[in-house]
Amino acid sequence: MSDLLRYAGQAVFYAVVVLGIGYFSQRPIYQHIPPDEAQILLSFSHGGQRKQACRRLSSAEIAKLPPNQRRPNTCARERLPIHVQLVLDDAVIFDRILEPTGLSGDGPAHAYEKFLVPAGRHKLIARLEDRGRADSFSYESELVVELRPRQNLPIDFKADKGGFIFYL
Repeated sequence: MSDLLRYAGQAVFYAVVVLGIGYFSQRPIYQHIPPDEAQILLSFSHGGQRKQACRRLSSAEIAKLPPNQRRPNTCARERLPIHVQLVLDDAVIFDRILEPTGLSGDGPAHAYEKFLVPAGRHKLIARLEDRGRADSFSYESELVVELRPRQNLPIDFKADKGGFIFYL
C-alpha cells in the first residue's frame, strides 16, 4: 500500500511539473517587436585603414633582423576609428565613431544596434568612413524599402562586396 501511495504521489508531482512547464512556455506572451513597428538591425565588424602607411625596409635593416623575422616591409599595427551613420527619412538615427578593438588598437571595430521604426515606406541611407577623413564618407548606400509590421531588416557591411548589404 505504501508503494502505491508513493507512486501516486510521484505521478501527481510530475504531472504538476509538466503542466507548469507547459503553461510557462506559452505565458506570458512575449512580443519581440510591437505589432505596428519593424526593426532595423545594424550589425558588422570592420577594420579601418592603418594609422601609418607601411614602410619598405632597406637591405641593411632587413639584414639586422633575425632570419625568421625578415620581411621587405614594416607596418604599424594601429588602425583608425571608423565613423558610421544611419539616416532614416532624413533623420539621423545612428551617428557614432567606433574605436578599433585589441590591445594594440589593431582589431576591427564592431557595431550592433537595433532600431524600432514605424512600419511603412522609408528611405534609408547608411554611411561609413574608414580612412580618417572628416569631410566625406568612403561608403554610402541608399535604399527605399517598404517595411511590414514586425519585419526585421538586417544591415551588414562588407568592404570586399562594395559596402553595405541590406538583407530584404
